[in-house]
Amino acid sequence: MSVVQTFLRSTTVSPVLAAIASGLYPILFYFNNNYTLVNSWEHLGYFILIFLIVPIGVFSVSQRIFAIHSIQKWQRYILPFLNIFTFLFFVSLCLHGSIQKKITLGILIIAALFAFFLYKHIKKVIALQLLLAVIGVITLLSSLYRIFDYSDEWLQQPDDIAQVTFISTPNVYYLQPDGYVNFSELNKGYYNIENSAFESFLTENNFTHYPDFRSNYEATLTSNSATFMMKHHYYEGNASSNEAVNARDLIVTKNTVLDVFKNNGYKTYLLTEMPYILLNRPKMGYDECNFDYSEIPFISTGLRTKKEILPSLKNYVTEDIESPKFFFIEIFNPKHINGDTSVENAVKVKRDMYINDLKKANTTLMDAIDVIIENDPNALIMIMADHGGYVGMEYLQQGGVKTQDRDLVYSIFTSALSIRWPDGVLPEKKTEFRSAVNIFRILFSYLSKDPSYTNNLQDDGSYIITTEGAPRGVYKYIDDSGKVVFEKIKLFD
Repeated sequence: MSVVQTFLRSTTVSPVLAAIASGLYPILFYFNNNYTLVNSWEHLGYFILIFLIVPIGVFSVSQRIFAIHSIQKWQRYILPFLNIFTFLFFVSLCLHGSIQKKITLGILIIAALFAFFLYKHIKKVIALQLLLAVIGVITLLSSLYRIFDYSDEWLQQPDDIAQVTFISTPNVYYLQPDGYVNFSELNKGYYNIENSAFESFLTENNFTHYPDFRSNYEATLTSNSATFMMKHHYYEGNASSNEAVNARDLIVTKNTVLDVFKNNGYKTYLLTEMPYILLNRPKMGYDECNFDYSEIPFISTGLRTKKEILPSLKNYVTEDIESPKFFFIEIFNPKHINGDTSVENAVKVKRDMYINDLKKANTTLMDAIDVIIENDPNALIMIMADHGGYVGMEYLQQGGVKTQDRDLVYSIFTSALSIRWPDGVLPEKKTEFRSAVNIFRILFSYLSKDPSYTNNLQDDGSYIITTEGAPRGVYKYIDDSGKVVFEKIKLFD
């Protein structure tokens, strides 16, 4: 007789087994779908505690309580109720990243109905939950193999730029408004947005605008990991995930840009409105950060917890230290359109939402710039977005659908770039700022007064993972000159 048959024919149900069955698959489900968000020992410990140890305790204690003679008649219902409720509650929590009150009420009702009418079938349910867990283990092992097979060769620099020595050491402020479109695209195409007041504000404060600038990748993590490493990763040739492997660690913990600033004696600051890049609790490579990991939920999208950046900026910008400062400041507006596919007249509705969020971004940027200039008038201030806003599409996922519509392609990648150079002194050699992957290499050449570092610029192509309209893969969408193309990357074939 098989183990399963023996279990199904037994007359008792172990509260420990019922508890493990209710929490094991949700853990594996969450790790399979969100590994880059939870790949820390702290997360593993949290999930084991909340999804396994706590249910084991609750199930065991409840079973003992309902063994009391006066309420013993209800004992047959307690484990079926707890198992169904806990399993569905954990799955809902993993899907939504937070407790949904209406859904939880529905789960409570379902669990009660099952316990009352179908309690005799609980062992079959447990067997099914454990089978799902086995499938989850197999899937997770496959995902882990891809991650552990990851090659870090792309991180290597072609020269000694990591050891560059600055001749000039102004304080550097990198303001990154999420999804802010370049001014050269904002007033045409699917955007057609009037933004002259903000552009004039920047001009009056001696910012130089760089038209036709764009990101190399379509999302925050993939774009920033390339920007801070000053290298292309091309998704490592893997079209299965839009999140680059170890992207958060590369952005927050250690990267070439951060190393260069530290090697030149800079104190480094990370200020962010939301803890999106901190979700997996990467080792903090910056000297100061406005978020503490104790403030970040273990299960979260990183887009619900918000802080104003101005209080921290005002505090740190006036901090009297001998070292120069480097700030990376994330502003989560105007951002790209959302992924809701149920909106009627979606292109117009989401364009209107973008306009509203653009106004918020402008207000935040102006307030931050006023604080910086008032307290640090000779600073180098760079406004550079991480990607475009996807306006013109009905929902975010359409970005993965092949198109040769020039304005739609540029809507994904076009990004703002405006720089306020110290004392108004621009780079001596006329340099073309085309894409984000080369921005810091050009900046370091400027600060070191060594033009040789621009001899190893990366190509200015923009790349995406296409999921529909062509075989899934990594494609070049915009070439080095800014022309819309569609070329599958062969580097990893």
